[in-house]
Amino acid sequence: MVRYVVDAALQAGVQRVVVVVGDPAAGDVRAAVGNSDRRVGFCVQERPLGTGHAVLCAEKALQGLEGTLLILNGDLPSLRPATLEAFIEFHLRARSSLTLLTAVLAEPGSYGRVVRNYNSDVARIVEASDASPEEKQIQEINAGIYCVQIAHLFKNLKQAGADNVQGEVYLTELVEILKRNHQKVAAYCHPEPEEVLGVNNRGELARAGKTLFLRKAAELMDSGVTILDPDCTYVETPVKVGRDTVLQPLAFLEGETIIGENCRIGAASRIADSVLGNDVEILDHCVITLSRIANGSRIGPFAHLRPETELAEGVHVGNFVETKKSRIGRGSKANHLSYLGDAEIGSGVNVGAGTITCNYDGESKHKTVLEDDVFVGSDSQMVAPVRVRKGAYVGAGSTITKEVPPYSLAIARGRQVIIENWAKNRSKKKRGR
Repeated sequence: MVRYVVDAALQAGVQRVVVVVGDPAAGDVRAAVGNSDRRVGFCVQERPLGTGHAVLCAEKALQGLEGTLLILNGDLPSLRPATLEAFIEFHLRARSSLTLLTAVLAEPGSYGRVVRNYNSDVARIVEASDASPEEKQIQEINAGIYCVQIAHLFKNLKQAGADNVQGEVYLTELVEILKRNHQKVAAYCHPEPEEVLGVNNRGELARAGKTLFLRKAAELMDSGVTILDPDCTYVETPVKVGRDTVLQPLAFLEGETIIGENCRIGAASRIADSVLGNDVEILDHCVITLSRIANGSRIGPFAHLRPETELAEGVHVGNFVETKKSRIGRGSKANHLSYLGDAEIGSGVNVGAGTITCNYDGESKHKTVLEDDVFVGSDSQMVAPVRVRKGAYVGAGSTITKEVPPYSLAIARGRQVIIENWAKNRSKKKRGR
């Protein structure tokens, strides 16, 4: 959630972000936000003593800075950069010391209520736990988004006490403090409350996720992607999808996935952090993770491409085939019931049904190499490390443990033995007991 908030702030044009993290969850939050952007820093609130205390913990990190500070709750994943841009612009036009973003809810629940005076100016914010029965009837809520002039922030916030039900320092007290000091406080009422609602439980988490998925679906459809059922398609925000691609219901596209043009993603397939070229067909019920698939390939149904799988153009990986850390060359096929792990497979290779690359010896992983134009018969095992040279054939049911020369036929299986009338003799013995 917090990464969405950080990204929204950066896209809105802020120059620097300080994330206030709690202890002991600081490491998890840092990992989620990442450390690749130098504009993003962290400070620690060792004890959870309220929102005002959290802002005070950032004072040292903001020392020496002037101008406008944007303060955001970390549980607002639906927040859009355009909303923040409009909010900041409103604050600057209003020339106020503090501006808060509000919304009107039919059922305000646990949100802080915005109390206005007879002139309709903001008088104060009262938390739901401290509100009177009359105040709880107020429908305008505080969304936890503020613009404040840094010069008016810390010296005033330090005057806030903790005389409330939760015994915490509330950032919302800054409203009354500034009003007492004759500073201007303004409010920006956002017309789309769904966007600025926080996440406090699993139900609200699901609601926020749904908002993001539907927003992403609308964006993709506007760019020329066909989504058969937006309500049942789940595409994360960073994902990129090319024009004329079709997403069938229950498709899950996650992480940094990039999908080319004119692809077809089948129902109930999941693709994470992978790159697909153009004209790729993913049939139903496939799982693809950290893989690269070139133009014109076809996967599935029920295929599993594990990390470090690389497929060249026109590759077919069929039903109940699993790959892991394998490269498969142009036009090669593994259509049925195979495991290809730690394998390097050339172009024009046919991998028969039931083929297994036996890559693990109990201690280490080893590579199988199938060179160009190799044909592997059904139910064969490649005991790695092993190489089958160009144009060679492996007979069905073979267990290959040694290198196969080019254009040869390798057969490694027990000789077939036939015992005439064995079944009849067995039945006679059973009847004679």
